[in-house]
Amino acid sequence: MVTHGAPRHDEGVIKFTADHVATGIPLPVPPDVLGPLTGWRTILWDLGLIGQAPARYGGAGFGNVSARVSAGAAAFWVTGTQTGGRRVLGDTDVALVEKHDVRRNRVASRGPVPPSSESMTHGAIYEHGRHVRWVFHVHSPVLWKAAARLELPRTPVDAPYGTPEMAAEVDRLFRDGPLRRLRVLSMDGHEDGIVSFGTTAEEAGTALLAQLARALSTGN
Repeated sequence: MVTHGAPRHDEGVIKFTADHVATGIPLPVPPDVLGPLTGWRTILWDLGLIGQAPARYGGAGFGNVSARVSAGAAAFWVTGTQTGGRRVLGDTDVALVEKHDVRRNRVASRGPVPPSSESMTHGAIYEHGRHVRWVFHVHSPVLWKAAARLELPRTPVDAPYGTPEMAAEVDRLFRDGPLRRLRVLSMDGHEDGIVSFGTTAEEAGTALLAQLARALSTGN
């Protein structure tokens, strides 16, 4: 059951043990991954769902996107922590998460930048949705506030982002609700936090935008 209360406001703080190897140079992200990854991120940035602004979350960057290396693989590409301030990213802004261990709360990665602080949650979705190839994490006040009304799957307020608790809640939602069908969830303990996913970047993006359209069309 989702518990309610005040969401945490600590955007951008990495809460897992990060075993990151800094490469100094970009990794060879395949073009058929890098193109959709950065292209969809720019779309989400233009919509204000990813970004960085002094008036939001203490000025910290927010939002990130990722893509699984291959079907069923544990590894995934993810945009780097605190890259939200730039509209367009490239291969210098992407890390490879090679392993994540929910039980030990550790993430092993390499690349020119450390991975997003949401990497544990991305990993949990890949782990429990073997069909999933793309994950988008955005911040939408409109959709987040409408999540209950729209009957979206929701994680509880006492499950902080980027933690084993959040990963366990993602597992619960995959098992006990319509998450596989809707492909969008609200993070009640992470202010404005919304996650979408899909077998393609387009599926992840359109699932997110469809729910945002619902929120706007049925709002006050």
